Amino acid sequence: MSDDLRYPIGNGYTFGNVVDEKDYPEYIQTIADAPEILRAAVKGLSEEQLDTPYRPGGWTVRQVVHHLADSHMNAFIRTKLALTEEKPTIKPYDEAAWARLPDSEMPIDLSLQILDALHQRWVRVWKSVPREAFRARGFVHPEHKSFVQLDQALQMYAWHCRHHTAHITKLVEREGW
Repeated sequence: MSDDLRYPIGNGYTFGNVVDEKDYPEYIQTIADAPEILRAAVKGLSEEQLDTPYRPGGWTVRQVVHHLADSHMNAFIRTKLALTEEKPTIKPYDEAAWARLPDSEMPIDLSLQILDALHQRWVRVWKSVPREAFRARGFVHPEHKSFVQLDQALQMYAWHCRHHTAHITKLVEREGW
């Protein structure tokens, strides 16, 4: 754990990590469990609490939930592209600009529903990936100027689930909600 409000579970994810294949099931399970854990983190929060930033200058809880849906929809598509095309170059997007769009002001249940269904499909895909494909397949990330192997993407998105949920749970803990 970290005292840095930006990185409550540690100082971010580093592209290029070597991933141990024994950890694949744990990462897949993290993705499978993420929607339920996120629901528990936001359960009972008022509209005012949902509109509270998790840190000064940071996104609101509501924006974090919608960001997870946005990000994981992109991640699901990136995973499928990596499995169906040879080294596809993915399309980055401006996450902060997306978080400022009006749909990020809507009820969080919409994104929670997306995450429920999306993660079921995503986990099904992850469980079908042949062991050798976790390192052989992937996508090119133009912002990082690197080839991201599927096992690295799996590790990164498992971290991403925990990272943003911790933004919420740490805020709830600090505020005594």
